Amino acid sequence: EVQLVESGGGLVQAGGSLRLSCAASGFAFHDYAICWFRQAAGKEREGVSCITNDNGSAYYADSVKGRFTISSDNKNTVHLQMNNLKPEDTAVYFCAAEVLGAYTGRYYLRGHGMDYWGKGTPVTVSS
Repeated sequence: EVQLVESGGGLVQAGGSLRLSCAASGFAFHDYAICWFRQAAGKEREGVSCITNDNGSAYYADSVKGRFTISSDNKNTVHLQMNNLKPEDTAVYFCAAEVLGAYTGRYYLRGHGMDYWGKGTPVTVSS
């Protein structure tokens, strides 16, 4: 059974940090790109960051560059370290996986081809 399970969300003050984790199982982890998306209330889903598990290449939305860092460990888990959080980062954060292809980071961040999705973890940043 394929599973993507997010954890680490919560309430934090502006300027604070959170570390999200996405535990993956049931598929060949190293053959996939794992991405984080977020959706705020009343807004469209936004691609936040992706990592390609074959070579560890990382991609970021402009809105989070320099503040967020994506990483992958040897336990089939992808982490999103979020620093200097802002109220506009408030959203439900989802991780998703897509089998690797000859695609750019921008393609993965659009999220149209994701094969699997997690259920999300909420992040609230207070001002």
